Amino acid sequence: MASLSLDQKTIDRCRELARQIAVPVEKMIDTHTTIAIERATLRLLGVNGAIMRGKQWFPEANAIIDQLHGERLLDRGVLKWFVNGMIQKKMPAAELGKQVASGKVSLSKLPQASDAEIRSKSQELVKAACKMLVERREKRDGIRKQAGDPFKPVGAQQPLIYVIVATGNIYDDVTQARAAAQAGADAIAVIRSTAQSLLDYVPHGATTEGFGGTYATQENFRIMREALDEESIRLKRYIRLTNYCSGLCMPEIAALGAMERLDFLLNDAMYGILFRDINMKRTLVDQHFSRRIIALSKIIIHTGEDNYLTTADAVENGHQVLASQFINERFALHAHMTEDQMGLGHAQEMDPEHPNVFLLEIARAQMTRDIFPKAPIKFMPPTRFKCGDIFYSHLMDAMFNFVGVLTGQSIQLLGMATEAMHTPLLQDRWMSIKNAKYIFNGARDLGKDITFKPKGIIEGWGDKVLKDTLDHLEMIGSKGMFKAIEEKAFAEVSRRETSGKGYEGVIVRHVDYLNPFFEHL
Repeated sequence: MASLSLDQKTIDRCRELARQIAVPVEKMIDTHTTIAIERATLRLLGVNGAIMRGKQWFPEANAIIDQLHGERLLDRGVLKWFVNGMIQKKMPAAELGKQVASGKVSLSKLPQASDAEIRSKSQELVKAACKMLVERREKRDGIRKQAGDPFKPVGAQQPLIYVIVATGNIYDDVTQARAAAQAGADAIAVIRSTAQSLLDYVPHGATTEGFGGTYATQENFRIMREALDEESIRLKRYIRLTNYCSGLCMPEIAALGAMERLDFLLNDAMYGILFRDINMKRTLVDQHFSRRIIALSKIIIHTGEDNYLTTADAVENGHQVLASQFINERFALHAHMTEDQMGLGHAQEMDPEHPNVFLLEIARAQMTRDIFPKAPIKFMPPTRFKCGDIFYSHLMDAMFNFVGVLTGQSIQLLGMATEAMHTPLLQDRWMSIKNAKYIFNGARDLGKDITFKPKGIIEGWGDKVLKDTLDHLEMIGSKGMFKAIEEKAFAEVSRRETSGKGYEGVIVRHVDYLNPFFEHL
């Protein structure tokens, strides 16, 4: 396809700066754990039940970790106490989890087995959990093969058609997802209920009420995956499933998503910090463990740089998106992810009244495609300048679809005509898919049949954004990532290292900290 003549030395320097920025953060990550990581550890061992508290189900993993954290025992890791309990009580993980969560067993009051015995048993359990994740991955991939799966992370293809469902009721979501698949969608994203990312627990069971989306739960994952598997076999075309792996339960969502065979997870290194005011350390430590799970499960992540352009001007601040993509790439590599798992995000959010805006959007989209050639780039639709005029909205989405196919984007989240008015209805999704299919088919090979004018507007804008990105990364490197975020390095948002939600759940690891998942994932 066509490409821009970007300076490779500048790109290489940006990657080196991202590495330098990440190294001190990675050292912090390697010496800390969080209550969410310890809960995810229990869930991977099979502690996925819930107890009734008042009129609500409360996860057993939370009950166990809350107790140990209150006793200041988590710096050695939950496995030291929980595996010892399995040894002493001669119980499997699920049974012991129920006993501890209901208050019938106190882990800290049990006799202690030797460290060697606890470590050996922990290794055995972790190996079995990782084997389970691999088996779930292989089952997913087997259904892909059975149904037929033309999607490649990069290469000669039309962008994958990706749409959302967001009714609040998982059973209604299934109806909408089936309809979207039948209309031509390739992937379904179940939008998470508003503010779930700020809950420090994962709701339990199937849910039928949610605002602006549907709760992310293990049972909801299972219900939707089962429905899409049925549609995949019926349509002879594999339909992918997406959910949101962010917020205060990021590692747990990764674990549950891997268990229930999801294909994509929205997972960003900084989104929670900037847009949910979750503590920096909590977010950065959690994203690492979640990405270790994701790496083993061969799930593709979607990063959240598109959100920057909803709070910062998209014309002036495109370099912040690219800088963040370089940093997200580095953190993903640190978690052993491969480049074909990195669905780096960007968006078409410039003011449509800006002169030559269409050329500038092409430049940014092509630049992203060229700089990350092995990544399944995810392109997000216009939202900031959408309005109640559904005809204008539909036209904006058509222009967005044209840029996507022209520049070889991998994953295209379709905009909806009623984006600015309400949760999209069934017919809105059908219209958006019809729009995309027409443009993707009609301009299928346009990118192969054109070249960009040397030093023209498009190449010039790509070069400018790249140079601005280099300057931005130089600035972040000179200050350090935490200080730079405090000074609004991204999205015009300021956060501080010791503030934000969830800070009390960050724990410095003891020298005897035990969690073999870090060895085996």
